[in-house]
Amino acid sequence: MRWACGRSWFAVVPLVGLLLIGGGVVDAAAVPSREEGVSPPVLTWVPCAAPDAGFECADATVPLDYRHPRGRGITLAVTRHRATDPRRRLGTLVMQPGGPGNSGVDFVRAGYASLPGELRERFDVFGFDARGIGRSARYECWDHARYARELANSPGRPGPDAYRRAVSTARDFDAACAARAGDVLPFLGTGYVARDLELLRRALGERQLTFYGRSFGTYIGTVYADRNPERVRAMVLDGAYDPVHYADRPYEYDRPQYLALDGALGRFLDWCDADPARCGFGGGPARGAFGRLLAELDAHPVATPSGALANGYTLAFRLMFELNGGKAVWPALGTALRRAAAGDGTASLLRSPSAESLDFLTVNVVVECVDRAYPRDPARLEWNVRANVRAAPLLGPAIGFGPPTYDHNHAPACVQWTGERVSRHDGSYRARGAAPILVLGTTGDPDTPYRDAVALVERLDRARLLTFRAEGHTAFGRSVCARAAATAYLTDLTLPPRGTVCADEAEPGAVAPA
Repeated sequence: MRWACGRSWFAVVPLVGLLLIGGGVVDAAAVPSREEGVSPPVLTWVPCAAPDAGFECADATVPLDYRHPRGRGITLAVTRHRATDPRRRLGTLVMQPGGPGNSGVDFVRAGYASLPGELRERFDVFGFDARGIGRSARYECWDHARYARELANSPGRPGPDAYRRAVSTARDFDAACAARAGDVLPFLGTGYVARDLELLRRALGERQLTFYGRSFGTYIGTVYADRNPERVRAMVLDGAYDPVHYADRPYEYDRPQYLALDGALGRFLDWCDADPARCGFGGGPARGAFGRLLAELDAHPVATPSGALANGYTLAFRLMFELNGGKAVWPALGTALRRAAAGDGTASLLRSPSAESLDFLTVNVVVECVDRAYPRDPARLEWNVRANVRAAPLLGPAIGFGPPTYDHNHAPACVQWTGERVSRHDGSYRARGAAPILVLGTTGDPDTPYRDAVALVERLDRARLLTFRAEGHTAFGRSVCARAAATAYLTDLTLPPRGTVCADEAEPGAVAPA
């Protein structure tokens, strides 16, 4: 059913302060923290530097290795904006971005003004850069020049030696990580990030956690809830990960992501065929035109304003992320493809990744290689990579045979990873005893397939699924309906009815919600 925002559509779930555990009622304040033996950091808040007026900044030092909590520390950057209506304040809302690799500090600062007023009024809005990200002890594997060179030398339509090259390149990346950051790599997994989050909750003086996680932030939230179920007040997970497939059965996680990304591009290209005037790309069947464009760019790379040359891989890499915008960006993608086909180096899809993007990609590979238990069998690796590439013919070859970059292409790096994985989470992901968790899933999501949201709801002890019938990645920022449901739950602990479906995606070219 479609979501209606009137209060009569909500089912009220009374959860404030009390938890039902083992049939009894337990006061959350009486339940000891799993990190009780570790002192929380002391947060000394100061006004953030311009242009972040209204935000406060602090540093939080936490153990690098939780096996030795009094040993070496790692300092996390944190930020918050105080609730604008202190009399109605409910506590702190932690907002966790996707990735792994995105800055939580930047996520909060960039998104704060577009949050619903009810959230800004009633919560201190808080974010942190997870260990190894942004301002929190950032590290490097390949330097920027080497990373950019590897991307520039990767084709959009790889040749017969592509698999061998992918494995060799991934081995070089792993070696660079071990040489330049080997002392911290074992401690960058999500199990330790969740432990950091528990210390931050205590440092903030919050009895329970109110949390919004987007994309990879949903996995951080899931791990936190699995470790600390009694500490969850309200949790919204938007663009969810299937945690079991992600961490313990990674090949079963990778294949659906290849298919979801290729499916999203295919639906866009089919729209180009159906509405050529608004798309403007193809001049005939758009799927065939796309394949020819990749080959043409490989054969004749295009000079860009930065001085870099853009080839077919550049285009495929950009599309992997630009498709996240959903139907609202389809006309712009059509224009960018048409300009790329004309050899216009200013086309948005021909921009080389920035230095900040390369930092993001480094973290993305490293964290996932620490988190995920790939089998070590080389034959199984080759079978899976080749099968994934065949199953996703539009973008699969470029991404699957390319250097280590993002999510579903990490298998060659992670199978050869030699570092310890002491900070990965090993649990049931049931979060038994936690408050109900609201999961938002988008049916046409190219990044976190909808089936992952369904699987997470089935896995969690208590969860509710809200479906956003749309293209693009995640729901909260693109659906008024989903945002209203999430806001109601975060503030009033009011879950949407079972089976709720939001169907308010902006049409191609329309202005999407902030």
